Amino acid sequence: MDYILDFHDIDRTSLSMVGGKGANLGELSQAGFLVPPGFCVTTAGYKRLIQGKEELYDMVRQLDQLSTDQFEEIQRLGQSIRDYILNLEVPEPLYSAIMIAWKNTGKEHTYAIRSSATAEDLPHASFAGQQDSFLNVKGEEQLFESIQKCWASLFTDRAIVYRAQNGFDHRSVFLSIVVQRMIRPEVSGIMFTADPVSGHRHTVSIDVGFGLGEALVSGEVTADLYKVRDGQITDKKIAKKEKGIFPLPGGGTEMKPLPVEQQDQPALNDARALELANLGKQIEEHYGTEQDIEWSLEEGQLYILQSRPITSLFPIPASDDNKYRIYFSLGHKQMMTDYMKPLGLSLFQTLIPSVKEGGENLLTNAGGRLFVNYSYLLYMKSVQKQLKQKTYIDLDLRALQNVVLSEEFEKRIPKRGNKKKVVQLYIKPIWRIMGKAIPRTIASIYFENPTLVLQRAYANFHEDIHRFQQKMKQYDHAERIRLIKEHARHDLFQSLTNPVAYTFVGMITFSRIQRCVKKWLGEDVNPAIHQSQPGNITSEIGMKIGDLVEAARPYPEVVEYLHKANDETFVQDLKSVEGGEVFLTSLHSFMANFGMRASGEIDITRVRWHEAPTMLVPSILSHMRNNAPNEHHEKFAHGEQEARETIQALLERVKTRRSPRKAKKLSRLLTVYRHTVGIRELPKYVIVCYFDVYRRVILEEAKYLVQRGDLYQETDIYYLTLDELIVLLEKGSEETVSSIPDRKNHEKRYRTLMPPSVMSSDGEIFSAVNQDQESANVLVGTPVSAGVVEGTVKVVRSLEEGELNKGDILVAPYTDPGWTPLFSSAKALITEVGGTMTHGSVVARENGIPAVVSVENATKILKDDQMIRVDGTGGFVEILDDEIDNAK
Repeated sequence: MDYILDFHDIDRTSLSMVGGKGANLGELSQAGFLVPPGFCVTTAGYKRLIQGKEELYDMVRQLDQLSTDQFEEIQRLGQSIRDYILNLEVPEPLYSAIMIAWKNTGKEHTYAIRSSATAEDLPHASFAGQQDSFLNVKGEEQLFESIQKCWASLFTDRAIVYRAQNGFDHRSVFLSIVVQRMIRPEVSGIMFTADPVSGHRHTVSIDVGFGLGEALVSGEVTADLYKVRDGQITDKKIAKKEKGIFPLPGGGTEMKPLPVEQQDQPALNDARALELANLGKQIEEHYGTEQDIEWSLEEGQLYILQSRPITSLFPIPASDDNKYRIYFSLGHKQMMTDYMKPLGLSLFQTLIPSVKEGGENLLTNAGGRLFVNYSYLLYMKSVQKQLKQKTYIDLDLRALQNVVLSEEFEKRIPKRGNKKKVVQLYIKPIWRIMGKAIPRTIASIYFENPTLVLQRAYANFHEDIHRFQQKMKQYDHAERIRLIKEHARHDLFQSLTNPVAYTFVGMITFSRIQRCVKKWLGEDVNPAIHQSQPGNITSEIGMKIGDLVEAARPYPEVVEYLHKANDETFVQDLKSVEGGEVFLTSLHSFMANFGMRASGEIDITRVRWHEAPTMLVPSILSHMRNNAPNEHHEKFAHGEQEARETIQALLERVKTRRSPRKAKKLSRLLTVYRHTVGIRELPKYVIVCYFDVYRRVILEEAKYLVQRGDLYQETDIYYLTLDELIVLLEKGSEETVSSIPDRKNHEKRYRTLMPPSVMSSDGEIFSAVNQDQESANVLVGTPVSAGVVEGTVKVVRSLEEGELNKGDILVAPYTDPGWTPLFSSAKALITEVGGTMTHGSVVARENGIPAVVSVENATKILKDDQMIRVDGTGGFVEILDDEIDNAK
């Protein structure tokens, strides 16, 4: 059995034997890169060490039963396992094999002993730092002591938790030991072959310090920073390096201060930095992906100590050429930045088909998210001029402004814009949606009776849905999926003509109201005019949740059941308790109107409320806890009254200070606005209603494919596109089905990454907020609902976590109509994405609570129960009782 493998006998295929770190060192050695010599004690050695140790196996089995929040128990078991491994005797065959390899490599040298797990340094998950390493190890006693400590470190607390979070079974992860000859470097560092901060793929970022690189890895010293692009140093920051880690003669290392005259000296000259960057790009080319590299310089020679994939970079949309493009995240406008599975992407791209003109796509995807190609719009000089000259509140526009102001953009874009491509890529798709709505928009502003708006907005909608459902029943299998594609591409937008028209009426009239009030009175519009809008689907959801609460409130057994409800027996269980039938009647009415909704509902693969009613339970219980009986109706009526009084007072001021004619003109605008502004949520509601019909059909086909033996489980259908599903239903396709595991791994790799709102085809992320805009305790965002309040933070990352206490400030990655139930308890709103007219902004204004959106990393920086101040007028979030931590 191979207990030992020399680096030169190892390559990237040796992962199961030598772990990620060992496989990479062997691969680098075989590829000709200069790596200090060494060998690996293989996973076979670890397996031999623990062979037959039933007590150890039992403790590991217990560990597999623990969840990551049982940290005290993890600590106890982890310590017991480590102690057990440290006290094991190394079996003779393994001991002898290590001794022979050590003597052959040179027992007179000192060594770095590093752990190398089979679940580390992988393309989708970097486990760097989860197990222990030991430096400058000298002699037989230190060698075996370090190796045994490395074996034990497979069960450090951080390694246990990290494996559990990333879905690795503790019993299936094994450890190899890297034994590598130590060099005594003058300088060491870390090199990223793509900028880990900006994401720019052509920028090499190098951190450098004196002595061993461990000081940089551990964050104990400040490093010099070099950035290299296209063979040029584009940035250089020389730090004050007060100390470094150096080897001791008898083994081990020490941190010691540097001479004062050395502290401000560059650790690396420019020529060496350029040489290093070139070497890094060679390693990246060899692996085919961006690398995080540890290196050292000894007596003029560069050595590579480790190389692993950079796992934190968001992927770039694929293209067939090297043209410079700018991409905007559609999820940031749709308030849904979560990972979308292939079926969800496929349907959305069918709904908004890519327009190909000279090889250009309007819509593309990367990392499970959709992006709009804004390039040709930004190439237009008129657009650049507009962006450069204005000061924008909206952070998305500020990010685009930073694009056109960047040197890279100026250098890379074509000399002149292409109007034909602008028409093909942007004007035609918009006209497809807006063309038929324009006459209705104009008529609504000037001529139509505003009180008939709701009736016309819903005209024929329910009949059309029913007709489509009946049509579906006439087909089966592949033909039904074809019908979905055809309907999504051509017919769905016909249903949106009136809702879209009235949405734009609301936006246009409000813009005119703002101009008139500012011009005639010199004041801003009072936000109270937004409250309690008639016909707002989102408001209706909140009101109906309140009605569900009132249906449950008189029946203690119903309330008690809701605290322990489960989806599988939800209806049956409620029927068995007093008041359950009453509550179910109210619930069925709610589901008939809103059961197709869900958090992240633009993704057809998301479970809907009618499929999992317990998703509503936290909101129901939160509302019940925080609101008096029928308080939601009273609040809505109060909002209506306040809006009426505010409008009446405004008209009186215009009539008195300007003229009755102007007051009459403004009255028309305000009446039209109040009757149309709530309809802005209707187009999405229509789309989601049809998505629910599509989803029911697709899940029926999934059940059929499982019965036929083509799919292992029904949810596997989410990992196929619509076209692939048609082929699978018609002909069967092993090739299509075989791609599902890879797509699941793709999801695992990218689902936790936050997509940038704006990025270039070089991977560069353009932020809207400059570093000097934020202080130690202030976060900057886009102000979308005026007012200033103080309160405690409640971070809610998913609707299932949504039990707010009254007066909490809701902090979320985004909100969509599925989050509406939470607003009845929230004192203010903060989201990581969004704009002035996105869901949360509109609902916040309607409810009269301050809101700031596009606050980057808000759910990571802000903590539950922190006291903060939200300024929805200025667009700031101030932390009152704590400073922003390292999450920033």
